[in-house]
Amino acid sequence: MKSLKQILAGALVAAALTAAGAAQAVTLNGAGSTFDNPIFQKWFYEYNKENGIQVNYQSIGSGGGIQQFISKTVDFGATDAFLTADESKKVGGPALNLPVVMGAVCVSYNIPGVDSGLKLTPAVLSDIYMGAITKWNDPAITELNPGVNLPDLNITVAHRSDGSGTTNIFSNYLTKVSTKWASSVGWGKSVKWPLGVGGKGNEGVAGLIKQIPGCIGYIELAYAKQNSIPYAKMRNKAGNYVDPSIDGTTAAA
Repeated sequence: MKSLKQILAGALVAAALTAAGAAQAVTLNGAGSTFDNPIFQKWFYEYNKENGIQVNYQSIGSGGGIQQFISKTVDFGATDAFLTADESKKVGGPALNLPVVMGAVCVSYNIPGVDSGLKLTPAVLSDIYMGAITKWNDPAITELNPGVNLPDLNITVAHRSDGSGTTNIFSNYLTKVSTKWASSVGWGKSVKWPLGVGGKGNEGVAGLIKQIPGCIGYIELAYAKQNSIPYAKMRNKAGNYVDPSIDGTTAAA
């Protein structure tokens, strides 16, 4: 589950960059994707150090970034989902969709005693998010993980509560691998979740997973690594179980 990220740049950005070329003090304001935030913070810090240009970025989710860009309260918005035709019309002027980074959405979990190596299939993942599988020791999961001591523990599903490009990526994946999900839930930056608890941003979902024993959720890989949260190996179309990784994301590019 990998996706190009887009950063929406308007005329205000062009004007600001022109001012930067004239060696004037420049501040750029942006908002949006929490998926992109870890790399943005590094980039913007280094860019300010080298060029003296301050970039203020609010990690509020792709949906919020799009809305602030449309309302012209920021110079740029970052989103993991392309603008829809309707959103593009609301911009009121030309907007550039610039791919800036790729990343992996991983399925992270908190199962006491299982620190790594959990295997899941698309069908099992869909059934968990649909509420058809509710215990970690369900036969559908234990059969995939021989030798792993999976407890008789309720599964708590975590998802985003805000408009989210990460949700767009994850729900799009479930739509492609599950006809049941496609017909009943579908995909988008916000969906009507069958069950679960919501967290704001990748930060919020990562926090829920870490705090709740039995929790499962989808987050960008950097959030799992930064918070030492284990993530599942997903079975791909070829029947191989694949770890989300920087190398895998790069290969997909």
